[in-house]
Amino acid sequence: MSGVPLFNLAPNLTVSRLCLGTMTFGEQNTLAESFQLLDQAFHAGINFFDSAEMYPVPQRPRTCGRSEEYLGRWISQRKIPRDSLVIASKVAGPSGQMTWIRGGPKCLDADNITEAIDNSLSRMQMDYIDLYQIHWPDRYVPMFGETEYDPVQQYASISIDEQLEALSAAVKAGKIRFVGLSNETPYGLMKFIQVAEKYASHLKIVSLQNSYSLLCRTFDSAMAECCHHERISLLAYSPLAMGILSGKYFSPGGGPTDARLNLFKGKYSEGESRYNLSNKIIKAATVLLFCDTPLLLVLFLGPPNHGSFGRF
Repeated sequence: MSGVPLFNLAPNLTVSRLCLGTMTFGEQNTLAESFQLLDQAFHAGINFFDSAEMYPVPQRPRTCGRSEEYLGRWISQRKIPRDSLVIASKVAGPSGQMTWIRGGPKCLDADNITEAIDNSLSRMQMDYIDLYQIHWPDRYVPMFGETEYDPVQQYASISIDEQLEALSAAVKAGKIRFVGLSNETPYGLMKFIQVAEKYASHLKIVSLQNSYSLLCRTFDSAMAECCHHERISLLAYSPLAMGILSGKYFSPGGGPTDARLNLFKGKYSEGESRYNLSNKIIKAATVLLFCDTPLLLVLFLGPPNHGSFGRF
């Protein structure tokens, strides 16, 4: 492998600075297409692959878990040494809608976390997961496009102590190596770090997987400060804002029919609410991407020394 620089995400965890997400595998992408994408990424020097128990998206009972399954089948069929890859996955937080995942988990307690880890290992046909992340918090937080906190929406939630105790047990059992968070807030990140300290050196929060792009810069304020001082790396998901920043949706005809927001139009409420294509600001930012290169470079570079790396 060659071509993609490496980065020390944690001691004994070296990853390529680009990570291939598998969110579309099993829904938008067939098994053959998924294998082709994985082959191209691996041969380009990417060793870091991210999945989740609820993938693919849009989520539905019949396809749930296919992304992990396809990733595991690719590793097995290509006979790739397990220690040459860094595999990440995620446990779904509370969801009354996805009843096909552990009965629609009403909370993210120890039993749910343990069951999710075992199920992911089974689907991927592997003995351990390198980076295991909480997909979204077990408490109310503004996420998936929301930006304002509403205290009225807060509800009783499982303690961070219980969640980390379950993850710590999984680390000791050799089922996972490192722990990360996703769709978190500065408050949540700092509380997890604080509580994790009681588990000594074997349990560290090493990464944060949050949305980051020209259209989503919320990381750049309080979260950037937290990650800088605590040496937490950002795994930036949706760097092209679900493909909008490629410009394809503003081309004549509204882009390819198999593009995600066209293919799943009306079935992908989260994506459509986060990025409304009729929003003039979104269109202006996308046009800027193609018309004003000097400004684009400044925006992409962002504040220095985040220690973050991208994902596509």
